[in-house]
Amino acid sequence: MSEKLTFGGFLSEKRKSRDILLKDLAAHLGVSAVYICDVEKDRKAAPKSEHLELIADYLHLNEEERNTMYDLAANVQAYKKGISPDLPDYIMEKDIVRTALRTAKQYDINDDAWAEFIEKIKATNKKTK
Repeated sequence: MSEKLTFGGFLSEKRKSRDILLKDLAAHLGVSAVYICDVEKDRKAAPKSEHLELIADYLHLNEEERNTMYDLAANVQAYKKGISPDLPDYIMEKDIVRTALRTAKQYDINDDAWAEFIEKIKATNKKTK
């Protein structure tokens, strides 16, 4: 199966596997069923982050499924807005980078901790040269 998983395909599969009707998901989100249908068919971009949280909760997604959903949503151009164009591909190619960013978010890492992390990366790079 060479077909790449999309946000819409993921949403459709998870919704159907949990026997949730499209109209019920739409009602829970406060959007139209047509909009959800368009998202599932990849005719519309993934919903905004507040809707993603509602979707994850309503579909009872586990942590791995939730992360997959966010990763797929990030692939949609609307989610790249405000991110330097050299970063999305790097972030999406490396599971460990996404894990590090999610961990930093979870623990609300401050600028000093990030600066220390950056210095460790630079020091490691100097040792390998």
